[in-house]
Amino acid sequence: MNTEPEVAFGARAAKYGALADPARLRIVDLLTLGDLSPTELRAELGMPSNLLSHHLRALEAAGLATSHRSEADKRRSYFRLAAGAFDGLEPGAERAARRVLFVGSRNSARSQLAAALWQRASSIPSTSAGTHPANDIAPRAVDIARRHGLDLTDREPRHLDQVVGGEDFVVTVCDTAHEKLPDLGDIHWSVTDPLWLDTEDAFENAFADISRRINVLAPLLRAA
Repeated sequence: MNTEPEVAFGARAAKYGALADPARLRIVDLLTLGDLSPTELRAELGMPSNLLSHHLRALEAAGLATSHRSEADKRRSYFRLAAGAFDGLEPGAERAARRVLFVGSRNSARSQLAAALWQRASSIPSTSAGTHPANDIAPRAVDIARRHGLDLTDREPRHLDQVVGGEDFVVTVCDTAHEKLPDLGDIHWSVTDPLWLDTEDAFENAFADISRRINVLAPLLRAA
């Protein structure tokens, strides 16, 4: 007997069961667009740490959320929606944006790739900037973009102060930028910095992560 349908049905039922709790549904709403640490979730929800931990464990068990350590502060973890978390479910709420600004530290890889990917996914304008911009875009970022049909050759790293506007929808894609400027972004994506390893696989993984997140976010934003 083929049990594949029963397994898939059970996994979907587990997600609905986890989401039936109002507190867990609220946590998922908060994670729909970006990553949050338990400290940030506690501040947003006003929930005791032991109760929050219980709900986060339940969401992880249901395949709705995952966590990983911050690259900046190893004592901090970030929770994100799991890949395929909303298979068969409808995510999030619509938001308005005049322009999407992707922010990293050096503005040499993740933020540049995100801005280029966004232009392919949405009619809403996008740009990128860094808190401490590098002199040039990382060569492997240019290579991975070209491999996926994107062109970064005419772009250059820019400082956040030169770019940010009051009506921007800001997405931080770097843990360091997010933690140094916690009030900066509308949402945060804790994307692993491919420059730590500086390999093709690292850049491919970062590109895939950003691409998946943009495919989730783009339908949820409308032009302001």
